[in-house]
Amino acid sequence: MREPRIPAVLCLALAVSVALGCQPGAPGGPGDGGGGDGGGAPEPVDTVMWINHLDMLAGDASVRVSFNAISSGVGGGLSGLIIESSALGDTAPGGGNKVVEKGTLVPPGWLVTGVRTCYELSDARSFITQVRLAQVQDPPASAVVQLDDGTDLVDAGPVCVDSTPTSIDPEAGELLLSLRVSFADVSDRIVVRALGLNLRSRS
Repeated sequence: MREPRIPAVLCLALAVSVALGCQPGAPGGPGDGGGGDGGGAPEPVDTVMWINHLDMLAGDASVRVSFNAISSGVGGGLSGLIIESSALGDTAPGGGNKVVEKGTLVPPGWLVTGVRTCYELSDARSFITQVRLAQVQDPPASAVVQLDDGTDLVDAGPVCVDSTPTSIDPEAGELLLSLRVSFADVSDRIVVRALGLNLRSRS
């Protein structure tokens, strides 16, 4: 017995319907987002961009940064940026904050919403006392502080901690990331194991 033929007009209608449904942004198709009208803006995406913590520089001569691939000498010994100080407190002998600092690179299309610091302390009496992001201005004669989190990171760790939230447009100028440190004993060590920027996509 011969199978009944589907009319050509019906075949064409089915083909057009399938094609429209598969177009990005079409109601019910890929890119629709479930909104049904195809015109909704995508939701912002949050992520962490890990940056090279090993290239942080000491802010003054009393601070020493080093690296030992065999052992950091703290906790289980996992390597990281080792921070030590020949002077006590969180102020450099010549004045100013006692810090380690680096510049950051942020890809276009993202806002910086915070900093994630992963670290371990040899003793909780010496710790990171401030996380700061300062944005270089144009002309580059000054930098405006955009994030200034003064939370004392006294958990001996190992632990990762997010800074207070912020929202910074990195296209307005390079961001300088600094960690202010406070030492109660010159034999102590602070080891930074990883450092990240919390990012959010532009809507």
